[in-house]
Amino acid sequence: MLLSALAGTADRADAVRVGEDAMSREQLLAAATALAGRLGGARALAVHADASMRTIVAVSAGLLAGVPVVPVPPDSGTAEREHILTDSGAQLGVGLEDERLESVAVDLRARSAASLPEPAPDAPALILYTSGTTGAPKGVVMPRAAIAADLDALAAAWEWTADDVLVHGLPLFHVHGLVLGVLGALRVGSPLVHTVRPRPDRYAAAQGSLYFGVPTVWSRVVAEPECARALASARLLVSGSAPLPVPVFHRLADLTGARPVERYGMTETLITISTRADGGREPGFVGTPVAGIQTRLVAETGTVPYDGESVGDLQVRGATLFSGYLNRAQETARSFTADGWFRTGDVATIDPSGAHRIVGRASVDLIKSGGFRIGAGEVEDALLAHPAVREAAVVGAPDADLGQRVLAYVVASGVSEPELIEFVAGRLSVHKRPRQIRFLEALPRNAMGKLRKTELRAD
Repeated sequence: MLLSALAGTADRADAVRVGEDAMSREQLLAAATALAGRLGGARALAVHADASMRTIVAVSAGLLAGVPVVPVPPDSGTAEREHILTDSGAQLGVGLEDERLESVAVDLRARSAASLPEPAPDAPALILYTSGTTGAPKGVVMPRAAIAADLDALAAAWEWTADDVLVHGLPLFHVHGLVLGVLGALRVGSPLVHTVRPRPDRYAAAQGSLYFGVPTVWSRVVAEPECARALASARLLVSGSAPLPVPVFHRLADLTGARPVERYGMTETLITISTRADGGREPGFVGTPVAGIQTRLVAETGTVPYDGESVGDLQVRGATLFSGYLNRAQETARSFTADGWFRTGDVATIDPSGAHRIVGRASVDLIKSGGFRIGAGEVEDALLAHPAVREAAVVGAPDADLGQRVLAYVVASGVSEPELIEFVAGRLSVHKRPRQIRFLEALPRNAMGKLRKTELRAD
């Protein structure tokens, strides 16, 4: 059973809490089973995936019934929502008013003890839509077996057990908040506290042992030292969805006494690489492949040495991967190599110990300048090491002589362009220094805190 902890014997009245609402696992299972009985083999179930108990019951019901669940972001615009509903072919909807959908109401008090057959492991569990930064969002079809494999691998890597209390306030339409943050708790058996919003004061008050957050969350936590110190009793602080700035890593470690765990994944692959609960955690490194996953680096020249410096295109294969893009067979085929490796589109380095460092997206973060391959992430980390720099983003700009020159955008005060260029040149190889720096009041980011570098490149 994918949500195996739902059928467990150990329970508590607030095993799942979202804001002020709480349910035991027994109540959740009974309410989800009652709803599952009404889904009747629908092609897909679209769910208005706000941070609510209704969302958790609806998603659980779809998984119990074997009906693929399509989480719809609550802040999606009209065009995005219409694309998701049309492309997914959803017939039923929870919390959505649309003439294409038959509306299904969620009753949190409904109860059913019916026994439902377990769907096949390769059956689709979720259809997750990508951010659509390079076109219309694509539906990523995630099979049940991949989710189970990933959650079990992460439970092993993080020593995540039913004795933990998981706390987060992340959106319930992404891998991080929904798959890890809800389905993980319902598989492992750890109580879940969803704070609705990932506010520092709510994290501090939750008294959990395991916390999930994105870099924006952790930046806000360390900006309120008393809230950060309240997390000192936590066992693990996990950061993902975007690189954690090095200064935030160190500040979080100083205030809580715990070096955060960083991990790497994609919608198409779930979480494939992570630092471990019992291993070393260094800023900028996302660890080693989780159980069931293999990685490799490739480049135009062939093999990339695992020396911690050489940059290559990251490819992965293993048990946690998606089964394809919905209705896009050709795009699915193009995303894999001839020998079956998934092209992540990210560039990385791997050191001799096997530790991975994600440089960024190949399309925007691999800079080819004067014959050198430069990772934007390394230059960004060097800039962020300067005490006057609060944010940094590095891109490659066209250059008639070099092919591309290193261009940095920074949010900083009290420092000049020549000072920052000299500072980076003193920390990295000289050819990696920015040739130009532009000062901004803020960097463009999406809802998950990821930089929108395409906007900077268009500047």
